[in-house]
This record gives sequence, structure tokens and C-alpha cells, in this order.
Amino acid sequence: MSKKKITYTVEKTDTGFSAYANDHSIFTTGRTISELMNSALEAAQLFFEEEKVEVKQEDLRFEFDFQQFFQYYKVLNAKFLAEKIGMNASLLSQYVQGHKKPSPKQTEKILNGIHQIGQELSEINLFSKAS
Repeated sequence: MSKKKITYTVEKTDTGFSAYANDHSIFTTGRTISELMNSALEAAQLFFEEEKVEVKQEDLRFEFDFQQFFQYYKVLNAKFLAEKIGMNASLLSQYVQGHKKPSPKQTEKILNGIHQIGQELSEINLFSKAS
């Protein structure tokens, strides 16, 4: 049984998210990112079922448009991110607004910064001081 790598482009919709495979006629939706990812796996498995091609979650890649990513994840401040990764804030803002397209190297730098912030947030524990 052969394996297949699939890249999906993800878009925010009024009801959640939609995704389409860049190289295949596979389309899916989900109310949440988690639901979308599960739905994308199921859709890919059904698409390749007759060809006896195995598709697993790790074979899927999900790509967001810069503008939509920052519109949806408003908690992630572009100025803060730019400072965190050592990038000019106005340049990142131009990427976010769609006025400029980042190079693959800049995209990787931004994504690494987002992952670093996500890792830091996942390790935080909160408490509240008694008054």
C-alpha cells in the first residue's frame, strides 16, 4: 500500500473553516480546526480508498493564509510577534494585511515564532491571588 502526502489550504468561513487539497479534488469543512483536521483525514482516505493509498494524519499539512490567520487568531498581536522574532513590525503588518507576500524564509521565521509562543503558552499555569 502506498502513502500520500496532502497539503490543504484552510480558509475561515462564517460557520467555521473549509479546506481544499492543493493537488487533488478533496474539499471539506469543520466548525473547529480540530474537526476540520479530522474531516480532512476522512475525506482524503475516502478519496484514495479505491487506489489502495494509505493516508494518516501525519501525511496531512494545513496552510493558512496570513491575513485570515491573524484575523481569526486576534489574540496573537502582530506587533508582539514581530518583536519576539526580531522582525520589523511594519513589514509583518504588510504581510498580515496582504500588501506584501513573505519569502519562504520569512514565512518560516514567522511560523517558528508562532510555534514558540504556542509552546510558551502551553507551559503556563495560572493562579489567582486570594484578596
